[in-house]
Amino acid sequence: MFGLTTTHQFHLYSKPADMRKGFNGLCGLIQNDLLTSPTDGSVYIFINKTRDKVKLLHWSGSSFILYYKRLESGTFELPYYDTEVSSISLTYSQLVLLIDGVVITDISRRKRYKHLVEKC
Repeated sequence: MFGLTTTHQFHLYSKPADMRKGFNGLCGLIQNDLLTSPTDGSVYIFINKTRDKVKLLHWSGSSFILYYKRLESGTFELPYYDTEVSSISLTYSQLVLLIDGVVITDISRRKRYKHLVEKC
């Protein structure tokens, strides 16, 4: 079951990750390279050098969940980004497109209604 929704924040780690890393190794990358806490509720996305494997690490409130996908052929297409940054923020839609193999460069989003909460 894929328990991620639009309410989550998604951060793509910009460097190639060693897919031999498990929970603790990926938490180390988040703490040391991104200078943030892996238990902040965000979903962290890691892709290997050959771009045929992806891992998503998510703190669910009481434990970590690790999603892992390996492609038998083809590669994951990464968005363009500044190589100086350590992570790239993605929307849920961008994550789903990346996982499904859809090229996410030059995609524009049409204007949609967004309900604003009025403060009293």
